[in-house]
Order: sequence, then structure tokens, then C-alpha cells
Amino acid sequence: MASKDTIHLQVQQYYGETLTSTADLRTSACCTASAAPPHLKPVLADIHPEVSSRYYGCGLVVPDLLDGLRVLDLGCGSGRDVYVLSRLVGERGEVVGVDMTAEQLAVAERHRDYHRACYGHARSNVRFVEGHIERLDALGLETGSFDLIVSNCVINLSPDKPAVLRQAHALLRPGGELYFSDVYSDRRVPAELAADPVLYGECLSGALYWNDFLHIARGAGFADPRLVEGRVLSIAEPEIAARVAPIRFYSATYRLFKLPDMEVGCEDYGQAVVYLGTVPMHAAEWTLDADHRFPAGRVVPVCGNTYRMLAESRFASHFALYAGGGRHLGLFEGGGSGRPFGGAPPAPASSNCC
Repeated sequence: MASKDTIHLQVQQYYGETLTSTADLRTSACCTASAAPPHLKPVLADIHPEVSSRYYGCGLVVPDLLDGLRVLDLGCGSGRDVYVLSRLVGERGEVVGVDMTAEQLAVAERHRDYHRACYGHARSNVRFVEGHIERLDALGLETGSFDLIVSNCVINLSPDKPAVLRQAHALLRPGGELYFSDVYSDRRVPAELAADPVLYGECLSGALYWNDFLHIARGAGFADPRLVEGRVLSIAEPEIAARVAPIRFYSATYRLFKLPDMEVGCEDYGQAVVYLGTVPMHAAEWTLDADHRFPAGRVVPVCGNTYRMLAESRFASHFALYAGGGRHLGLFEGGGSGRPFGGAPPAPASSNCC
């Protein structure tokens, strides 16, 4: 395995020099295949074309209820997600983007005033910081000061993923969340593939085996990672497909809440919630993750962890919460595994996502 400094240099060269737009990508790993929801399409349409052309994300890292939040984007690149979030948090909020590639940050900085004017903000509510996402503690960011941390297909590029998750946990406020999309594998990637700069830059050979990810996340303090959505990645280029076979890769979005003393399992305490139908754009139903959908007005029994995710986060005012009697009733029926496609995976998605 190459050293951390070597990996950093390879990634900087790949994203700063080799890639000049999404058209230069050789796989679909760093592409967002999901269609944007209707309320986000006009927001995305207002992003400056140069910023959009250098977007290399694999998911949509825009959760609900963002107004007024302080948000950190890990590996912000040219700033597409930063500027989308900038509009949604409003002038009361702030978005800070961190990236180690100077060429990408130069694109982001060049269009700061364009987006401020487009959104009608009196002042820019974004800030960009050059640095490594494994060394957030060296960037002058205040511990416990962010409501939300996002990342879009970047953590797989880090040579020290446990450090990224530990430091993200430290920067979140209690009840805050890490909401991110990334690439995972169905087995551990051999060291010789991880040393290949193209495979690494294409977000494949740095991918975590998802069981290793769950272990690392729990070790960083995120006891119950929740899968939001995922897809199988198809690799259309025969040479790359042959090199990585038989490994299968997935793009998946997770949400991880910073809540103390969370349980690893889904435990039953007789708790239930009723969604009030008040999250904007989700009057009929709101989705927490792939296993938890809440129709408005319906009493839904939940495990202790899910109850806390709703009761101790920014979602609390949108639910009627029934705490139960506090007695442990055993394992909650229907708890999810947190793994992408615990059963049979779906068919590979089209590679024409860019």
C-alpha cells in the first residue's frame, strides 16, 4: 500500500490535472445516477456551469430541514454541493468547504460572488479551506460547532478513513449528523489494486468493504449507521472491469447521528412516533432511511435508537413522540442491517450517469 503522502499526491494530481470535467471519468463511480427531486432542480440549474462541469459526486447529499444550519462539506472540490447547500441554509446559515486540491478550490472561489448574487444574499455565507479531511483538527474548525457534515464520494479517497470519521464526530454538535455518499465494496480490495492511481482516483480501489465501514463508524462514535439508499456500480470500460473482478462496488448514502450511548442493536422499549406531515415537500410521508418511512398521522412503533434519532435531532418538532414505559422488551422486530443490499442486490445501474 502506498504511503498516505503518496496517495494524497496521486489524488491531487488526478483531480487537479488529469480530470478537467466529468467527461474525463472512466467509470460511473464518481457520478450521481439518482434524479434530483423536483424542488432541487432549479437550485442545481442555477449553479455556475464551470462549477457543475467539475462535479465528481456519487450521490445527493442534501438532507431535509437545512434552514439556518452550519454545514461542513468534506472534500468539496469545485464547490457544487457547497453552493447548493448555501442556498438551502439561507443567510442565517453557513457552509464551509474543505478540500486539498488547490485547482478545485480555485474554481470554487472564482464563483463565490456569482452565487451570492444569484441567491440574493447580502453577503456570502460560504467559506473554503484548503486542507486534508484526515486533519480537520489542524484547520481551525471549532469542536462541536457543526449541525451537519456532508461528503460526496470523497472519504473513499482518504488514506486514513478512521481519522476522517473520528474528527467529523468531534466537529458535530450533539444531535448533529454526518450525511454522506460514497463507494463501498463487497470484499476487501487487494493492496495491489489500491496502489493503482487510476483505480484509486476513479473511487474504486480506495473503497471500504462495507463491514469494515460499519466497524470504523462505530469505533468513531457513530453506533448505528443508517443506510439511506444505494445502487450497484457498473464498470463499462472492459480493462478496468477485468482488473477489479470479481469485486462488486456500490454507491451508498448513509446518515450517522452524533448521539451519546446509542446501542449497536435495534432494541425495543415500547416507543412510537407519529409524523406530523410538516417537513417541507414531504406532507404525506417522510423517510429517515431505507428501513424507516413515516406516513403522516400514523402511529409507528420504533426501536430505541430510531426514537432518539428523531427526538434528539432537528427533526424532533415534526413528530409526536411516545416515550414508552422505559422497560426493555427485547430485540426490536424488523431492524435493518445497515449494509447495502443485505439480500440480493439490484441489477447494475446504467453507466451513462454523467
